[in-house]
Amino acid sequence: MKTRIINKIKSNMKLYLDENQLVILDETLRNIFKDYKIIKNESDFTLNESKENSILLMNFLASKHVEGCSQRTIIYYNSTIEKMLNMINKKIEFITTEDLRKYLADYRKINGASKNTVDNIRRVLSSFFSWLEDEDYILKNPVRRIHKIKTKKVVKEVLTDENFEVLRDNCENIRDLAMIELLASTGIRVGELVNLNIDDVLFNERECIVLGKGDSERIVYFDAKTKIHLQKYLESRKDKNSALFVSFKKPYNRLGINGVERRIRELGHDANIKKVHPHKFRRTMATNAIDKGMPIEQVQKLLGHVQIDTTMQYAMVNQSNVKIAHRKFIG
Repeated sequence: MKTRIINKIKSNMKLYLDENQLVILDETLRNIFKDYKIIKNESDFTLNESKENSILLMNFLASKHVEGCSQRTIIYYNSTIEKMLNMINKKIEFITTEDLRKYLADYRKINGASKNTVDNIRRVLSSFFSWLEDEDYILKNPVRRIHKIKTKKVVKEVLTDENFEVLRDNCENIRDLAMIELLASTGIRVGELVNLNIDDVLFNERECIVLGKGDSERIVYFDAKTKIHLQKYLESRKDKNSALFVSFKKPYNRLGINGVERRIRELGHDANIKKVHPHKFRRTMATNAIDKGMPIEQVQKLLGHVQIDTTMQYAMVNQSNVKIAHRKFIG
């Protein structure tokens, strides 16, 4: 309880004191309070305080919405932060680094979560508390001293040329064939694929305009084979839906993310290829592009990444090419 009072005083004085003065104030208050006993349960958490937490969370999510985060991302942020607040059960301004470390450790133990999952939670919490600090709701971000969790780097598989041929052979309809060809040729996200309209596709130029993360538009390109399959698919349709990919049954609704992911998994299962999903086409395209000599900056542009580091994480360079390059440049 003493810590709460001290932090509250420091928070209120933040606008008037510099960092050194705040440190002195903290030491002074702790020296004074050590001679006094405050009769109050340290774990008390009133309804009003719970409401204050909810209001701050809603304000944070609103700011993320304004920044252009997708609804899917905002839902993930909300559930992740809400779970933490319910578990720690403190007013936000009194949550400490120790509270959060214990929460992350307990979460991993109870849920059997991987290091990657726990680090994703840490990043969300860091974003939340950084925003609270920037908006002067708290004095200091308690996640700042919780460092990135070291995770094992796993080499993720890509689809081989043989995989593609087998998948193509297992497509029983022109829609699925056009869909995997477009994913493979452009490397677009599944969310971008389902949002495409027929008018977004420019067949003469063999390109289409996609709406990426943060509502940013970009142009992606497809090959001649994809063009032919797309045109055949559109010619076969009897509906008037503006969506590029629709369901087979009336009323021929636009395909959603879950529908595309499920269909791609089924194609992989039927072809006896493990772990086939839309994102694997994206990673394969990036890897093949770099492997064939495309500059990383251009791959970044195609994928719609803001940071080039993200592009590097997506792409793998063929090991045989590394060996040839070593002999060429190093000997």
